[in-house]
Amino acid sequence: MDDRKPIIYLDNAATSWPKPPGVVEAIERNVRENAANPGRGSHEMAVKASRVLFDARKRLARLFGIGNPNDIAFALNTTHALNLAIQGLLKPGDHVIATSLEHNSVRRPIEAMKRRFGIEATFVAADEQGRLNVKEVEAAITSKTKLIAASHSSNLLGAIAPIAELGETARRRGVKLLVDAAQSAGTLSIDVEAMGIDLLAFPGHKGLLGPQGTGGLYIHTDLELEPLMHGGTGSKSEAPEQPTVRPDRYEAGTQNTPGIAGLSEGVRFVLGETTKTIHAKESELTFALMEGLLAIPGVRILGPELGAERTAIVSFTVEGIDPSEMAFLLDRQFGIAVRAGFHCTPLGHETAGTYETGAVRASPGYFTEKADIVSMIDAVKEIVTMGKGNRG
Repeated sequence: MDDRKPIIYLDNAATSWPKPPGVVEAIERNVRENAANPGRGSHEMAVKASRVLFDARKRLARLFGIGNPNDIAFALNTTHALNLAIQGLLKPGDHVIATSLEHNSVRRPIEAMKRRFGIEATFVAADEQGRLNVKEVEAAITSKTKLIAASHSSNLLGAIAPIAELGETARRRGVKLLVDAAQSAGTLSIDVEAMGIDLLAFPGHKGLLGPQGTGGLYIHTDLELEPLMHGGTGSKSEAPEQPTVRPDRYEAGTQNTPGIAGLSEGVRFVLGETTKTIHAKESELTFALMEGLLAIPGVRILGPELGAERTAIVSFTVEGIDPSEMAFLLDRQFGIAVRAGFHCTPLGHETAGTYETGAVRASPGYFTEKADIVSMIDAVKEIVTMGKGNRG
């Protein structure tokens, strides 16, 4: 019999939980009523399935300031979307600029393109708090530079990048801007036109409150990418080549219609609550957590200082306690879910000075309660006290 306490979930930066009730209902309803292939038939169920996808695109377009919903290609996750953007745009001889805060979902495709096609890459360093100097990014632009890739918010530090400034620089210099919105979609305001974003990769399962296996890539109307996958689309089936019409060009194979139905409902929830309200609540919880942890001897919080703007990510280390041990004790003894390790961003840990140790990451979400934050602070305090006693 499991007599553990109810879980306190502080791992929303990986996947948000719980989901709004409507998300689960939308997935179930789709499986029960619209379980047919979208775009692959003219019968009623297929038409309804197609409508699910288009409604989701319309809601996403509204959220991100996108003029044409068909400029959104659905993907399995942010990683899939980023690979489509990076591999679909860059060609041999091109140069790409990224930052020292990037997730492996940006770094590894770039490194693969370097090995396979000889592209060149420059990773511009942010400071220890995650602040990026746009002038240093501009200084790295060469005649071969085709793309600037930047995380909107670091998944380790919570630092928020100056995307609008990067967008202005990119447009002025004739370079494309790819934004990794894994930690910002649904939490921070995003307007692709106003911010100069050419490519926006986003997950469905984090701030948009949808299920795993969903996400997408916005591709500017004037930008053409080489498809990452080729195959059936339900359109131009007589042609041997992938069709050029959007979004079919980038969506080979049957889409995750039940998942996208859930994503659509998650986006509807975000639109109703507004990103401003969501960010304000998450910021309040984040600052309370930071304040409580900083009062504990030996705790160091990574990223922007207390009170500075950030997303709901609080990564920290505790002197004398391994991050993995801290996360294990929080889970097993207190029922608190956090994540420890390198968070798929060794570049970020090099920037923060924690490459040798990793860190513990706690990430509140919109449904986190203030009592959960208090419990987290008390638990860390108790573990630190126990650790001192054992060392004494």
